[in-house]
Amino acid sequence: MAELGVNIDHVATVRQARQTYEPDPVWAATLAELGGADSITIHLREDRRHIQDRDLRILKDTVTVKLNLEMACDESIVKLACEAIPEQVTLVPERREEVTTEGGLNVVGHPPAVKSAIESLQGEGIIVSLFLDPDEAQIRAAHELGAEGVEIHTGPYALAKAENQQKELKRLMSAGALTRQLGMTLHAGHGLTYRNVQPVARIEEMCELNIGHSIVARALMVGMQQAVREMKDLIV
Repeated sequence: MAELGVNIDHVATVRQARQTYEPDPVWAATLAELGGADSITIHLREDRRHIQDRDLRILKDTVTVKLNLEMACDESIVKLACEAIPEQVTLVPERREEVTTEGGLNVVGHPPAVKSAIESLQGEGIIVSLFLDPDEAQIRAAHELGAEGVEIHTGPYALAKAENQQKELKRLMSAGALTRQLGMTLHAGHGLTYRNVQPVARIEEMCELNIGHSIVARALMVGMQQAVREMKDLIV
């Protein structure tokens, strides 16, 4: 049974739109936990467009489930992560001009920045997962780098028209099988919604789904606890 990681970045997006103190993502995390979230995910971007350093520090002290920090392989962010020590870090690619993460991390060839980040984080006892496209070469490279987990990028599946969605789902299934075969924990995320999540949740040995935008959008209508509870019901 897949666990649900709730990404609360977009609560901070609303706060930062007015450069004020509300809504507080720390409150959102508490409500998400009450709704059944198995972990809380935040992305501390280099440009600090939503989550702030202060959020990471407080969430580390207050979240009672797993805290998963998404981040680029930037030395300053790696240093912050090694100080805060979240239970898990998911390394992702990052470009300033993108609205949201547009693809998986490229780890073929073992880029020095990625290798260094993994070693530094694991040296502090932090579990490291890599956000990757469902590509065999990338997944094998992640294993060679010593990553404990892989989060498969589900964006193409989520955006696919009906006639292509099964094709994309098969890619996810193949990538998941290879991830498990290599002994890494299988995660998935990006673009998953209440309408498309169930086939991904049913992939064999799927450990964790990370979902943010859809849950936060639903929470505007029904509240965070209810929105999380509804998603949780779909993936169990």
